[in-house]
Amino acid sequence: MNDKNNPEKYNIFRIFIKGILLFLILNFLFIGINQLPLGKITFYNLLFPGRERFPFGENPSQSYNLTINNIDAMFSSLKIDKQKKKDDEFRILFVGDSSVWGSLQSNSETLVGQINHLYLKTCNGLNVKAYNLGYPTLSILKDLLVIDKSLSYQPDLIIWLVTLESFPRINQLTTPLLANNPSEAKKIINKYSLGDSYQNKIIDNNYWDQTLIGQRRNIADLFRLQSYGILWAATGIDQNLTLPFTPAKQDFENDDSFHELGQHLFNETELSFDVIEKAVNRIDVPIILINEPILISNGKNSNIRYDYYYPRWAYDQYRVLLKTQMIKFNVPYYDFYDLVPENLFTNSAIHLNSAGETILTQKVAEIINGESCHLEY
Repeated sequence: MNDKNNPEKYNIFRIFIKGILLFLILNFLFIGINQLPLGKITFYNLLFPGRERFPFGENPSQSYNLTINNIDAMFSSLKIDKQKKKDDEFRILFVGDSSVWGSLQSNSETLVGQINHLYLKTCNGLNVKAYNLGYPTLSILKDLLVIDKSLSYQPDLIIWLVTLESFPRINQLTTPLLANNPSEAKKIINKYSLGDSYQNKIIDNNYWDQTLIGQRRNIADLFRLQSYGILWAATGIDQNLTLPFTPAKQDFENDDSFHELGQHLFNETELSFDVIEKAVNRIDVPIILINEPILISNGKNSNIRYDYYYPRWAYDQYRVLLKTQMIKFNVPYYDFYDLVPENLFTNSAIHLNSAGETILTQKVAEIINGESCHLEY
């Protein structure tokens, strides 16, 4: 029987075909819509308070938090995004990796949290207010992206904590935040004239990746981030601190490799000191650089490796090179690599517990007292 002689069946078929065509049209029209700053549409700082640190987490049902790829949404979820700067405020932004963000730490235990609880004042009586812009991946270029995006918040000072694992040039674009945002990565590379050695490693999204289907996970995450804001507002929890963790390794194999490289002298093409050079040359806000504490093991083969990340030959070179480069760039620089005893680290060679963070906080407070007063004159 011809379907046209069966009106009900024919209408169902027509509706089905129209539905598919409509979906395909919307799917590809989304490429244009996706260029809009959808991540800036937020309930944070409106229906519920902004977050103390960037959204990040792999266990959202317990931490009321999740990792997202939308950079606008990351920033719009923060308290600072709608925090009007007061006339008596001296605003400091802390940038870096997971050690700054505060892995296995509550917001009050982080470096930023402890600095704020000291209620520091500058020489001119301004109230020091610190904000946490750390993000848990290791890449100097990722840090520059965060710094550049944060300049609209009118910082008076940027304190940038670094470690050797953030510097290898081969790793700069592997961090998911950059890998999943190739257009943002390109903007930063072009804006700071970082050159082809970075540009050539960018993998652009293909046409399908930009469609509604290709972006379905990112869209869902935007909605999920808003929904978890309700639980964040009710509990103040953004990280599950009740789970057990494996302590950082302190015994090692007889292995001195660093990123599968044997002992050799680093050259300028291997470590991304140029990212810091371009940042300090083009950003008007004063920047202080701190080499963050690392776990220095006394365990097996600790004469070969400081910790899981670093063989001694590589890290010792890095410290010399970093100090030399910061003098060259005229950047205030402090090296706290050996500041914290090995028993005050948690699950990583760069993650401190609350007591270890207090030791670092005291040193950083001294820097703020000195440098902020110097900046006011």
